[in-house]
Parts: sequence; structure tokens; C-alpha cells
Amino acid sequence: MLLKHGSDLPLALGHMKPGDTVELHALHCASPLLRRRLRDLGVTEGSALKVLRLGLFGGPLTFECDGQHIGIRRDEANRMEVAPL
Repeated sequence: MLLKHGSDLPLALGHMKPGDTVELHALHCASPLLRRRLRDLGVTEGSALKVLRLGLFGGPLTFECDGQHIGIRRDEANRMEVAPL
């Protein structure tokens, strides 16, 4: 289970706020299709991600990685382990 701020354990990307910059630690909890899509876009473990927007009412999360803006479902973002930079 992914925990929130204030602990030494990994955080979930879906718990971050716009403007937060994080390092991607693990994608193993994400679906295989999402893992492949993100790796095809150059998003891998160790990548720096900046959260840009959160969709209303639990909508998609948009983040930036190496100049690319990528949107994913919030529930998928909650399965991605990150650490603050």
C-alpha cells in the first residue's frame, strides 16, 4: 500500500498536488498496458515528473516528463510509486 506525506515509504503519484516535482520509483503496480505506454514515451523508473493538473471530480492527472505532457487516469496514478525531489 502506498502512503502519504510524512513517512519514509513511497508515495503515490495520484496524491501529489499541481506544482509538485517527484521521482518515479516504481511502475510494478500499474497495469501492463500503462507501463508499456509510459515506457514508450520515455517515462521510466528514475524519471523526474512534475504534476501539472488534476482533473475535476477525480478526473485525469496531467504531468510533465522531459518536456512531454502526459495525462493518465487518477486510479492508475495512485498505483505509481514516487518520491519528492
